[in-house]
Amino acid sequence: MYTYFSWSCRVYRGIAYDTSTIERILITFFCREKYLDPAVNAILESAKTGEVGDGKIFISDISDAYRIRTGERGDKA
Repeated sequence: MYTYFSWSCRVYRGIAYDTSTIERILITFFCREKYLDPAVNAILESAKTGEVGDGKIFISDISDAYRIRTGERGDKA
């Protein structure tokens, strides 16, 4: 997990917001397809404040995985 700070001003729908004090968090995680909807719903329910800057969820496919140490591939990796 990464945390970073941004010192700037953002304009959203014509209103300028000071975003210099907003802590930014980037969370990256992977899950199987069958857990995708429950995971997204859990994030939406727990992270939503209704304020500007609640964040975004990006979903992408992972075609394969390798464990470098052993050379295992797929689910075993």
